[in-house]
Amino acid sequence: MKRTVTKAIFPVAGLGTRFLPATKSVPKEIMTLVDRPLIQYAIDEARAAGIKEFIFVTSRGKSALEDYFDDSPILEQELRKKKKLDLLEELKRTTMDSGQIAYIRQHRAKGLGHAVACARRMIHNEPFAVILPDDVIAAETSCLAQMIEAYAETGGSMVAAMEVAPDRTSSYGILDVDSTDSQTSRVRGMVEKPEAGTAPSNLAVIGRYILSPKVMKHLTGLGAGAGGEIQLTDAIAREIDGDGVYGFRFEGQRYDCGSKAGFLQATVAFGLARPDLRDELSAFLSDLSLSGT
Repeated sequence: MKRTVTKAIFPVAGLGTRFLPATKSVPKEIMTLVDRPLIQYAIDEARAAGIKEFIFVTSRGKSALEDYFDDSPILEQELRKKKKLDLLEELKRTTMDSGQIAYIRQHRAKGLGHAVACARRMIHNEPFAVILPDDVIAAETSCLAQMIEAYAETGGSMVAAMEVAPDRTSSYGILDVDSTDSQTSRVRGMVEKPEAGTAPSNLAVIGRYILSPKVMKHLTGLGAGAGGEIQLTDAIAREIDGDGVYGFRFEGQRYDCGSKAGFLQATVAFGLARPDLRDELSAFLSDLSLSGT
């Protein structure tokens, strides 16, 4: 019998060096995409998929991220007094109930696998999701909700996957799958950041996972892999001959908000999707294009 996925891990311990100097004092995860921080998009996606417990793996300097989810009684009082009820309702969406959220410190940056393993005592023997807030996915049905529906049929472990250009495979974990035609494919092999020309396919793992609790056991004592870090894909790969690993081609548009170009692309795309911003932003972009700037 397959168990319901109600817990999600959010690895947010990174230093965000690609966005310096902004991230000198502001955690990358609360940098705003239009008018919501990256972490809010991840939380909203998890909630839409039925996640009830939110586990954040943080590091020193992330107190602003933790404060973001607290009540703001003075601000709420002011909004109520000024009858800005729409903003008040929006603010309430950022608050997490006591007991819903937990914070765990990753004291040393040893890779994504190590960050996930830091939360092992909170997972116990349950399947769990992992969401990387850098990957923002615009979809009619949230990416994680799509995966959980597919997971109900497969069990095992599941990774979100998308096709990338062959010259980009060295930047991702790459799957070797038994079928290139179906949305859900059984994985035969995984390799993290393969050297150019050695990738088994151009099907890349992106930042959404549903994992068997056995993956936590594999992470314990796992040595350094690609880049000298403990790689989550190495632990997942050990389940290929066990309960199985599946690649899921999600429906939606993924934006790599861990890069400056991807963040800017997402800002434009999400801005154009907003009825209150679309016309003005579209006119600006049109003028910009005509002026050749």
